[in-house]
Amino acid sequence: MSDATGTPLAGALPGLMQCVHCGFCLQACPTYLALGDENDSPRGRIVLMRAAIDGTLALDDEALTTHLDRCLGCRACETACPSGVPYGAALEAARETLHARGTAERRAPSAERLLLWTIARPAVLRIVMFFARLARASGLARLLARISFPMAMLSASEPAVRSEPYSARGTGVRGRVALLHGCVMNGLFSRVHEAAARALTVNDYAIVAAPGAGCCGALHAHAGDADTARALARTTIAAFERSGAEFIAVDAAGCGAMMKEYGRLLAGDAAWSARAAAFASKVKDVSELLAAAGPRAGGPLDGVVTYDAPCHLVHAQRVTAPPLAVLGAVPGITLVALTDADQCCGSAGVYNLVQPAIAAAVLAPKLAHIAATGASLVATGNPGCQMQIGAGLIRSGSAARVVHPVELLDASYSVSHRPAKA
Repeated sequence: MSDATGTPLAGALPGLMQCVHCGFCLQACPTYLALGDENDSPRGRIVLMRAAIDGTLALDDEALTTHLDRCLGCRACETACPSGVPYGAALEAARETLHARGTAERRAPSAERLLLWTIARPAVLRIVMFFARLARASGLARLLARISFPMAMLSASEPAVRSEPYSARGTGVRGRVALLHGCVMNGLFSRVHEAAARALTVNDYAIVAAPGAGCCGALHAHAGDADTARALARTTIAAFERSGAEFIAVDAAGCGAMMKEYGRLLAGDAAWSARAAAFASKVKDVSELLAAAGPRAGGPLDGVVTYDAPCHLVHAQRVTAPPLAVLGAVPGITLVALTDADQCCGSAGVYNLVQPAIAAAVLAPKLAHIAATGASLVATGNPGCQMQIGAGLIRSGSAARVVHPVELLDASYSVSHRPAKA
């Protein structure tokens, strides 16, 4: 009997069986393009997962663990797949199985385990983020950026545009919105939350608070720690239920993808499955809500901007047009198309910290394409992407910087709200 019998991986078999090995996924897969190894393609990993299910490959076999570890989980293969293989769900099931067997813990670097432990504990996370912001504000992160990629990532979290203070007013007729503050976003990108709240207000949404909502559990789910992910999901659901919000806005693509899939994550929990499904139906990327409202145009800004689509927005959530609508509401900027904008940048949660060489190889063509645009700003809607691309730009000597699309819209609104000169 297979040692995968009765595991989440075994439960993913029906989805894996949909794969017809056509190969459409190959050119969409960043690790296959970077490494040229069939085992590091979705098709190859599916073969390995099916071999583990049928017992011809042990769960602790290096061929399985190594190639699953190398997967970014970007889900570009799902967009390319004509058969509709739910690869992302299968990958998480495989990693959950390995985690439960202790295989994942033995392989995971201590830095990854420490980071995931910290993120799940708000009090500890606040202390860590305080010192991270201190290193950023003091200039230490920028000083060490050329010799340390993590420091370059921290430096890349600095604001690329600034919004003059203004009083955001709107009718609130479009409904009550609660914004996920999350973990890394709240610690290093709180300005994006503020920009999102103002932009939503200008576009006639009413902002309500959801105290108690912290980490959404996405990083833990991707790492295979499904128990912690489910615990964080329950806390998040309960907090937003108390808020009475009609919509849950998310300005981090990875978090939004996870929260939209809470129904699947908690499907086996009788007490929470219906609540999770109802919650997931309310989750929207902030760009979706703004695009539904127009959005209203702001005042003119200058600069050449290119847009890079976060994988978990374009492939997992299938949200493509709304971020461009947000950027289209900013007069004055020149929006230049980015070649392979839907290709992964190599961030993938903590992937760039635990697989730095592969992450760098995946990032390299992205940086080359950005340079070809001549853009001074790269707009993208996920903190990991902002830090990964931003770090690459800093270390390459580029003057371009990375910004969230809603920050540009907010800056544009700040211009339009300036008092008229006498």
